[in-house]
Amino acid sequence: MSVIERAKPGDAGEILTVQRAAYVSEAQLYGDPFIPPLVESVEQVGKVVRAGVVLVAREGERVVGAVRGRMSGATCLVGRLVVAPDLQGRGIGGALLAALHDEMVSALAFDLFTGHQSEGNLRLYRRYGYRETHRERMSDHLTLIHMRRQL
Repeated sequence: MSVIERAKPGDAGEILTVQRAAYVSEAQLYGDPFIPPLVESVEQVGKVVRAGVVLVAREGERVVGAVRGRMSGATCLVGRLVVAPDLQGRGIGGALLAALHDEMVSALAFDLFTGHQSEGNLRLYRRYGYRETHRERMSDHLTLIHMRRQL
């Protein structure tokens, strides 16, 4: 069973490891090995942990998932929801998302985006009340689907 808590600055390396492992499949899906989650540095992750809201899921000492939230007005911008590939499909991503919803008490809405071919992500987000707001064509291979959960 995972325990979800606020990330500590010392978690940055483990968060980045899980993030890179989780985003490899996305990079393969879209044919782009240079997507931002794969080229982010441990220093950048550490800065986000120190400055913002980053939740991690732990199993024992191991970080097995993470999610970021940042307020923009009354909207929480959700980013980098990741789960270790060997533990995907066990509810950790949903638990992280629900915990972020609970943590960001002042948010009136939650916004996020994912790639148009990321069916598992789209199913998860819909299950947690997110609805498509618009699409943004980034390249021949990638269209971002923007979604919102309105409270």
